[in-house]
Amino acid sequence: MSHSMINGIEFQTVLEPDGNLGHWMRVDDALQRAAGISAGDTATVDIEMTADWSEPGIPPDLATALATAPLQIQSLWNEITPMARWEWVRWVNATRNPDTRRRRVDVSISKMQNGKRRPCCFNLSACTDPDLSKNGKLIESGDGHT
Repeated sequence: MSHSMINGIEFQTVLEPDGNLGHWMRVDDALQRAAGISAGDTATVDIEMTADWSEPGIPPDLATALATAPLQIQSLWNEITPMARWEWVRWVNATRNPDTRRRRVDVSISKMQNGKRRPCCFNLSACTDPDLSKNGKLIESGDGHT
C-alpha cells in the first residue's frame, strides 16, 4: 500500500506485482483527469510506502463463502494480517475461468479449514490481474509500456 502523488494530486493505491519481480499501479480515469494526464503522457510520481496494509476488497464469491463458512474459518480470516487477506483475494482473482475461480474459492475455504493462513501455492511475484497478464507477466504494448 502506498500513499502517493501524481502531478501533485494525492492518491492511495496498492502496487501490484508485474511478474518480472517489479510492480505496477493502476491509474484510473478519474485520477488521470484529476492529474491532467492520459496514456503516453509523462507525469511526476512520488510514492510513499505506508506502514500498514489496507484491507482488500473481498470479491462477492469469496465473501459469500467466508460468511457461510464455519466459525473457525471466519475467526482465522479475522486473525490473519491484511497482507495475508490480500494474497487470498489475489489468488481467487487471478483467473478469468469461472470453473477455476469456483475451485479457488472452495480450495481457499478448505485450506483455511486446515489452518492455512496463506495460499502457499501462490507465486507472489506473478501479476494477478488476468486482464493485464499473460502467463503471469504484464502484457506489454509495442512501445514497451504496459
